[in-house]
Amino acid sequence: MNRTGYPLVTDLPEAMLPWRDRPTRWENVSPSTGPYRLNAEGEYLYYPDGGSVGYDHPVGQIQFGLGCIASYRTETDPARRDLFLARARAQAERLIDRHTEARGGWWFGYGFPFTHAVHSGVSYQAPWYSGMAQGEALSLFVQLSELDALTSVERAGYLAAAGGAFASLQLVDDGEPWVTNIDASGYLWIQEYPGATPGTGDYTYNGAIFAMLGLYDYARATGNQAAADLYDACATAIARYFPLLRNERWHSFYCQTHRIPAPTYHQHHINLFRQLHWQTGSPDFAEHVDRLVDDYPAPGVSGTVRFEAGAHTLYRFDTAASGAWASGKDDAQLEQRTVAFAKATQAPASMRRRIQGRGIYYLISAGAYTGWWVGESWSRAYLRGIHLATPYRPDRTITFPGESVAVEAYQIAVDGTVISARTVAYATPTPALADRRAIVNGRPCFQIVEGELAGYWVPASSVTADTEPAVGEPLPLNFPAPSRSGAPSRLEI
Repeated sequence: MNRTGYPLVTDLPEAMLPWRDRPTRWENVSPSTGPYRLNAEGEYLYYPDGGSVGYDHPVGQIQFGLGCIASYRTETDPARRDLFLARARAQAERLIDRHTEARGGWWFGYGFPFTHAVHSGVSYQAPWYSGMAQGEALSLFVQLSELDALTSVERAGYLAAAGGAFASLQLVDDGEPWVTNIDASGYLWIQEYPGATPGTGDYTYNGAIFAMLGLYDYARATGNQAAADLYDACATAIARYFPLLRNERWHSFYCQTHRIPAPTYHQHHINLFRQLHWQTGSPDFAEHVDRLVDDYPAPGVSGTVRFEAGAHTLYRFDTAASGAWASGKDDAQLEQRTVAFAKATQAPASMRRRIQGRGIYYLISAGAYTGWWVGESWSRAYLRGIHLATPYRPDRTITFPGESVAVEAYQIAVDGTVISARTVAYATPTPALADRRAIVNGRPCFQIVEGELAGYWVPASSVTADTEPAVGEPLPLNFPAPSRSGAPSRLEI
């Protein structure tokens, strides 16, 4: 299988480790109503249609447990900490008690039949298995094994369970069950929705990356080289097929097989690729994050829009009441008008987002133009301040152009006020380190952290970053099944 040689960065700060960003809130620690709720033993089950019979939903149980661990790590009240830990352990113990052993691995089955409402070919009878659940189980077991509140025997038991889950990810698709396969181009995939026949599946991006977080946790905690190598192979596949995940200037695709834009998953992709950057230290994945943020930035950004003096075109679009994109409405233009300001002015905006088929726009939320949208355009109309920052670790290298091309650099206050401005020009291309990228006063910028420009932001359009899109053989639009001749049952990397 193909491997790039992505290293594993194991000394990340606590906040950058997997699942720390998804804590279970205290008010959600004991769900008792709805389709996902606790039984009498504190186990998180799925109740279809709000019925009285609960079924195992491994990803739901695991993510609830991991969220409880994240909250346990930061909670200061002893009683609350105890309950968070108890909830996490209840999910892990149910997985361990009800697992199936097959082909040398541990498998965690879904207890209900499932047919995907949108994706054809995704239809299962219980029990069925998902690579996303298999990988996330690794994270749950490993993270419990690292908690000092548990006895050494309990911690060893969870680590042994992690070993069983890891074994399942080493098995390819020449037997049942399976969740891992190598495509016809030699790239390794962990399938959230494995197909009915070998080599087929949904090739779901977020499911594969969530499983990779488990490989990261397991390799970091145990030093297991096979897990690190498997992670490298998965990262190589994700990086190679990023151009097909990306849906330029719109929501990224949910999976490779169906290529349906996924509004609810695009921000997950941004967050997951950000973690791949941190975990590998590679600028490849940082570049992917930057592209996804530019394609469809998170719309939950508000603030003050500055208008330059002069004429501006405003629009009304067919959207949800909040201004969010709505399927079937597709941001159709309803109205257009031109306004003119004798001097620079400003207005509050409740949303910044891409309008379908257009650029980035702001929704004016008060004043004479409430409900109208204006396009982002430096320096004619822009949202003041620093928004949607992506921290890099390690720093990225950006290069200033040579030939004495002038580049503007700014020190910016949180509210967008320019504290200091400089213009630099270098005779030859000159590198500098940047620790983050953000939308600064309406345009993507890098923050420099060394030399004469330390603390200054420079427009991304004025410099070049340290990576380019991956190159290689032409990308297929689907994944044909690989040849089965000589394929090993267990991955030997």
